[in-house]
Amino acid sequence: MDLRQLRNFVMVAEHASFTRAAKVLGVAQPAVSTAIKKLETDLGLVLLHRQDKRVQLTAEGKELLPHAQAILQRVEQATQAMARLRDLDRGEVRIALPGMVGSYYFPALLMAFHHRYPELKLSLCEAGTKEILGMLERDEVDIGIIIDPGEHAGLETLPLTRPEMIAAVGLEHPLAKQDSIDWDEFFQHELVMFKDGYYHRELVNELAQARGFQPDIAFETNLIELIRSIVRQGFAITTVLDMVVKGDPEIKALRFKEPMYMDLHVGWKSGRALTQADRTFLDFLLEQNA
Repeated sequence: MDLRQLRNFVMVAEHASFTRAAKVLGVAQPAVSTAIKKLETDLGLVLLHRQDKRVQLTAEGKELLPHAQAILQRVEQATQAMARLRDLDRGEVRIALPGMVGSYYFPALLMAFHHRYPELKLSLCEAGTKEILGMLERDEVDIGIIIDPGEHAGLETLPLTRPEMIAAVGLEHPLAKQDSIDWDEFFQHELVMFKDGYYHRELVNELAQARGFQPDIAFETNLIELIRSIVRQGFAITTVLDMVVKGDPEIKALRFKEPMYMDLHVGWKSGRALTQADRTFLDFLLEQNA
């Protein structure tokens, strides 16, 4: 039993005709008949009833069909996987990353990668960690930048970087006189935060609940520049990664008295065949963060 025999058998079974199967396969009809007769001989079973121009599966043929279809499908998947791995110069890397990281950590890295590998295409999208996990599971992206993935089943990850979280306040805000802050004091002020579904927002909610606070969230937005503008104008304060406000002369960064960090990982779906382009991108990331 070989793949050619199985392919001929499946085509005849699905089209209920030797003639139509031969046309689909692009071969002469006698070749199809010969392949199936050889398959029946090898198995010692009759797989098809031939009555005039009608073809019907025997009970044995019905039993074999789903197995043959599954084998051919797996061979096609393997062929596609090998094709993806073969040609780096036609590769594409689909990446999902959180907004803060995408805006302030990755631009320089992505430009450096493009400079080194100009033939590779990078397709980027922004999402929260939960959404990124779902996109990886559904094969909508190849690689995701994830905040603290924990023991997530079906995912392989490598640590990337560990930026510090700080409180960001406008220069005219009363807290701007300080150099540090604790969470109890932080939760006594109006906040501008990411919307629900983002790891950053969920972390703040958990910290507030643990301390008996109900966060006073005056503004919700996933737009980083809008968050920065609201903070600059003193309408609210927030907590972000230190890279978001570093070098901004109109925002004061306050360290938390109990330092907080976000563990960023690069992740991909377990068992998924990474393309040569994907591996090249992963190696580059890890090289830059070595």
